[in-house]
Amino acid sequence: MRLRKFLFLAAALSASAHSQTTQTLLSTPTTVAWGYYDFHAKPVLTIHSGDTVIMQTASTCGPPERLTGQGVKPEDIPAWLADVYAKVPKEQRGPGGHILTGPIAIAEAQPGDVLEVRIKKINLDTNWACNSFGKGHSFLSQDFDYAHSKIIPLDRQHMVADFAPNITIPLHPFFGSIGIAPPESAGRWNSAPPWVHGGNMDNKELTAGTTVFYPVWAPGALFEAGDGHAGQGNGEVDITALETFLTGTFEFIVHKGAATAEKIEWPRAETPTHYIAMGFDEDLTKATQIAVRNMIAFLSDPAKAPEHPAFAPLTRDDAYALISTACDVDITELVDVKSGVHVMCAKSLFSVPEPVHQTQHTK
Repeated sequence: MRLRKFLFLAAALSASAHSQTTQTLLSTPTTVAWGYYDFHAKPVLTIHSGDTVIMQTASTCGPPERLTGQGVKPEDIPAWLADVYAKVPKEQRGPGGHILTGPIAIAEAQPGDVLEVRIKKINLDTNWACNSFGKGHSFLSQDFDYAHSKIIPLDRQHMVADFAPNITIPLHPFFGSIGIAPPESAGRWNSAPPWVHGGNMDNKELTAGTTVFYPVWAPGALFEAGDGHAGQGNGEVDITALETFLTGTFEFIVHKGAATAEKIEWPRAETPTHYIAMGFDEDLTKATQIAVRNMIAFLSDPAKAPEHPAFAPLTRDDAYALISTACDVDITELVDVKSGVHVMCAKSLFSVPEPVHQTQHTK
């Protein structure tokens, strides 16, 4: 039985058992997790499988006074930001620096389940982004041993950033940090390094229309999002992207482990065009090995095969060969303590044979 059939069945069961709702979660001093993911964190909102949440999130660009000092007009700074900086107690911040919205508990989620998060929509909330690096905090910190920051105008109508005269960057908004609580043994996890819980993955492929799958470690899963990016290059070498404020619309679906036989140990994702497997480690080679092994597992395990008439689980040998001959192994980021690597296999590789006496069609 293929994964997508499992997902369809689980979604149908969820819909029949619960009237799906949409809620909004704003960024306030009481609804943010400043710099951490935590197995024992208290949820700020509890929902059910099948529900949708619209989440407002902060950037990593700093407090209002820093932004105005860099030339951002006060009226272009979200009014709620000052309240967050003023009213979140110092002792509740850290060990990381990301201001994340959440956590959200999904009532049905328990360790051993899989949480499916559908990124339905992402809105850019400001007309500017920041990019900065600090002394000792970038991939080439030995070359750039000082701090630098830049405010970059965003043209939201044409979806480009005006980086410099005659240089425009196409925008692809996504959340740099999007994850759930890690295993209990991890304690209060610094928001900077990504891991088995996802978190600060900085994967620019996770835009609207993408679905992310997480192995659930804590009761309720405890989803958080933040670190909004208007765009980013793979590697994120100076340690930041086009950092900005985003509002995301997420749909949450819990797949019970015993019911789906879907077992994953690391986050993975699906875009409309690709299957994505990810890996994170302090060592780039080890991160690559994790990502490649996860894609092999996906391609060769019947429980992970996508719903596709021509997609049959491959042998491990053929899965390894397919990745080498047709898929891309990309560096996600190099600057978040743990480096990230993701493997992208195009869905177009798995062609649908035309049925006999019927016209071929696409879904």
